[in-house]
Amino acid sequence: MLEEELVELRFRLGDGSDMGPIRYSSALTIAMLKERIVSEWPKDTKITPKGSTDLKLISSGKILENSQTIAQCRTPFSDLPGGLGSGGAGGGVITMHVVVQPSLTKTKTEKKVDDMPKKVTVCSCTIS
Repeated sequence: MLEEELVELRFRLGDGSDMGPIRYSSALTIAMLKERIVSEWPKDTKITPKGSTDLKLISSGKILENSQTIAQCRTPFSDLPGGLGSGGAGGGVITMHVVVQPSLTKTKTEKKVDDMPKKVTVCSCTIS
């Protein structure tokens, strides 16, 4: 039976705090990783994502695509000393930056609702 390769990841949040390091399967997709991050998000932070679509993950200066696996994202690390690309116990911890950014469609929808004129009902009564 094949042993599952685990990768140690640390997530640097916008306020400078960290989540992790936590070991994840290298077969996990970025979309699944984002879901896990949202579920484990610290409760005492000012900015909190409403869902995984509010998150952007950045590694080695690149925004990671939801369809990529963790293994595909670590490819650039294979040439670094210390064996980060080789996995295993001595592989080190990979730090990914997490940016919380509400999705554009939500923002536009909320703005349109806020900009809409409010309904005002005027009742006119005639007294004879």
